[in-house]
Amino acid sequence: MQDLATIKALLDSRDLRPKHRFGQNFLHDAKAMRTLLDAAAVQPGEVILEVGPGTGTLTECLLDAGASVIACELDRDMAALIRDRLGARLTLIEGDCLQDKHTIHPALLQAIAGRPFRMVANLPYAAATPLIATLLESHPTCGGIIATIQREVADRLNAKPDTSEIGPLTITAQLLATVERVATLKPGCFWPAPDVTSAIIRITPRTPRPTLPARLRTIVDQAFQQRRKQLRNSLGADYPFPAGFDPMRRPETLSPAEWITLSGVA
Repeated sequence: MQDLATIKALLDSRDLRPKHRFGQNFLHDAKAMRTLLDAAAVQPGEVILEVGPGTGTLTECLLDAGASVIACELDRDMAALIRDRLGARLTLIEGDCLQDKHTIHPALLQAIAGRPFRMVANLPYAAATPLIATLLESHPTCGGIIATIQREVADRLNAKPDTSEIGPLTITAQLLATVERVATLKPGCFWPAPDVTSAIIRITPRTPRPTLPARLRTIVDQAFQQRRKQLRNSLGADYPFPAGFDPMRRPETLSPAEWITLSGVA
């Protein structure tokens, strides 16, 4: 397992430095890495998606566990480093993991190609929310997500009604999966240390996978754009609220199940 000195040496050998614009904060704490790997419990031959492999610290551990790794790296310098060191042992996609907010990059989509897989990653903070939502909503062959993310995002994933953290990501994640916070990581577990605390989360899709109403995302997004307004104002006076549903409620007070009721009205 790469320690901090090894990570720095690998970068120095190519005259590279962490790039803030790519959210490069390298996880180097051995205990935190072991916690992430234990939570994933990777099986030999299992297809694992890793986004943002960096110098390959986690990648090497996944490969040593016998995983079939598909790694996606946006930074061409890091992609070259991974290719030179581990290219023969994995599938490497160079580019952004997302084509847009709700669509996986075509090359990555082709690499997955309907195969059952899980994502295990130290996720760049900017990619975490849209990627997690997209995998849960649109990729039924994704059997789980184990990742380090910003603690604020972990709070949103686990949020309860009547809290400031609840939002569209909460609704999607809790309807489609169970969410567990495995550990909280201090900034010093990463180099360079970020300005925020991180968390390791484990997301396990529900079985059987629920089918969400097609207009659920539209209604949830519309309501939370004005989260302090009553639903009758954010959704419109002519919205067909179900019998007994109080249109004066605010979006943050609804449970995920109540959103299903609200969005399923004909």
